[in-house]
Parts: sequence; C-alpha cells; structure tokens
Amino acid sequence: MGKHRKLNKGQLRRMRANQQKRLQQVELAQEPDDASLGAPEPGIIVSRFGQHAVVANEQDQTFRCHIRRSIETLVCGDEVVWRRLTAQTEQTEQGVIEAVQPRHSLLSRPDYYDGLKPVAANIDQILIISSVLPAFSAQIIDRYLVACEDIDITPVIVLNKADLLETLAADAVDEIEQTLTMYEAIGYQVLRVSAKTLGGLDAIQSLLQQQVSIVVGQSGVGKSSLVNALLPEIETEVGDVSAGSGLGQHTTTVATRYPLPQGGYLIDSPGIREFALWHLDENRVAWCFKDFRPFLGRCKFRDCKHLPQDPGCALQEAVESGDLHALRLYNFHKIIESMASTKPSRAIPRGSKK
Repeated sequence: MGKHRKLNKGQLRRMRANQQKRLQQVELAQEPDDASLGAPEPGIIVSRFGQHAVVANEQDQTFRCHIRRSIETLVCGDEVVWRRLTAQTEQTEQGVIEAVQPRHSLLSRPDYYDGLKPVAANIDQILIISSVLPAFSAQIIDRYLVACEDIDITPVIVLNKADLLETLAADAVDEIEQTLTMYEAIGYQVLRVSAKTLGGLDAIQSLLQQQVSIVVGQSGVGKSSLVNALLPEIETEVGDVSAGSGLGQHTTTVATRYPLPQGGYLIDSPGIREFALWHLDENRVAWCFKDFRPFLGRCKFRDCKHLPQDPGCALQEAVESGDLHALRLYNFHKIIESMASTKPSRAIPRGSKK
C-alpha cells in the first residue's frame, strides 16, 4: 500500500475552507428566526468564541449570543446591535448579534497565514507591559510603539515587576532606567509598577479612569498578574516564566473586556512573544518612530536606508550630534531586518505600490 502524499499549504487551506463552509451551513440552519427575538439593543463585545460572543448591555450585564453569518468580522470592544431570545429554546444562547457599528480604532496583529488579525476595537490607549523578567527589551517596546503610532492610539509604557530591580546588578538597573528615561524624553508616558507588591498601582488606576485600555506585551511580563491586581475578582490565569528558555508561558487565550470600578474598561489580550510588523513598509515604520520625524526627508538621497555607510543621512547625523538616541536607530534597523526575514511571500506591506 503506497504512502499518502502530504498535502501542501494551498490544499490544506482549501480543505479547511470547505470544512468551515459545511459548519457554516449547519449553523445557518440553527439560527433563530425573527419571531423568537426581542427589540434591537445596543451592546459591547466582551469576548468572542468562534461563532458566539459575550455581549454586555448598557448596565454591563452579560449575555451569550449567536453571531449572524452576515457579520464579517467581530472582535472584543466592538459596538453592536443585538436582540434577546424571547422564546424558550434548547440552545444556550441568550440572544443574536445583528450588526456591528463603525469602529473608531482597531488593534490588529499580523498572522503569517491569515494576514492582519483584529485583536480589539474602539480602544483609547494601549498599555505596553514590559518587565525585568523576562529580560527587559527596548526592541520589543519599539515594535509596540510602531503599532500604536500606525493606528494612532496613545501608548503608555509600563515596567512591571519593578520590585525585582533590586535583585539586578547596578549596570543592568542603569541600562533599564536610561532606556525608560529615553522614552520619557521622546514624549511617552512611563510607569513603574509591581503586580506582586502592588507598588505604583494607584498611578495606573488613575490613568485607566474613564478610558478603554488594552494591555499588551510578550508572554511572561505579568499582564494577567497586573489585571488580577487591578481587578482581583476576575482571577485570570497566571503563567510562570520558563526556567529553560526564559520566555513566558501563554495564559490569556482570547481578548476579554472588563469594567473597572473607577470607571472605564480594561481589555486583557492574548500574550504574544513578538509583534510582527511586516504589513508595513519601511517608510511607514520610520515615520512611526516619532522622534525620527524632524529628520525624515532631509537625507541627501531619497532612497537612503539610514545606515552608517549612507552619505548625508540625516538620521545618522542626528545620532552623532546627540539629537537622536542611537538605541532607537539600532532598533529601527533590527525591525527592518526582521520584517524582511519573517514577511510571508504573498504579503504586500501597507503603503506598497505593488
């Protein structure tokens, strides 16, 4: 008996698409009819699970709802129109989501196979969580800052596990503090907190008041621990940092929106170890380094790559004169290098003329 030939990526995708289509046909047949539904109501998506979602009404009461097949995309934070089920059914759903309102902001994450995947909508600010452990990384922070600048959502840099600073060598502490001071000089707000000792939480609570905020950051930086410290009643699952790799373990699996007692909402997002930016072109990435903007367009050559060997590079000259931090230019080049190596072959970056 011969061996089965392994399916290629295209065949696998078509097979999964056909399976999904069959599932959709079954779900469509199970959708409630209008006679069993109440009047339209406004709501907000708390979280989504496949073809179902949890919706909060204006009183923050939650309801598990079916999503109409006509809705193309739906994510945590979306404003929707939904209707309650008024008739008794064997299904567990309590309502049906009929429509999605226009979004004023959307945070998306590039996915190698599926392109840009939306994470959460209608956000006012993004809390970029970094920490002393796993190792503090300005390069990861800059990736998130680029993402924030690209979609025009206010970022706030939060150093979690600040209580561990005293366990580090003096030069390591100096490096972290100098980097945070650099971001403050650029104009970004920086907070130092500890979910373990609760240090600095008052500053975060004040910042979150009357805002819709989302916490992002690589796995293991303590996002869920921080959410638990701010909202102890929700008890999100907390993971440890791997002793072998030094990397964090994923705990949050779907973006979830929580009401805050002082007003406002906090979204806990799935942990990711690296935020890809291959959906952007190089010029857009450079613009998203907001301290680069005074120097962009002033290079001798229009196709300048801003490398040390490029003559008349305004960014290199700004570093030499002390008007631009060398670490930021270094991180920019590392991001550009990673974009070239991780970009899917069929991906077309935003801003490309192709």
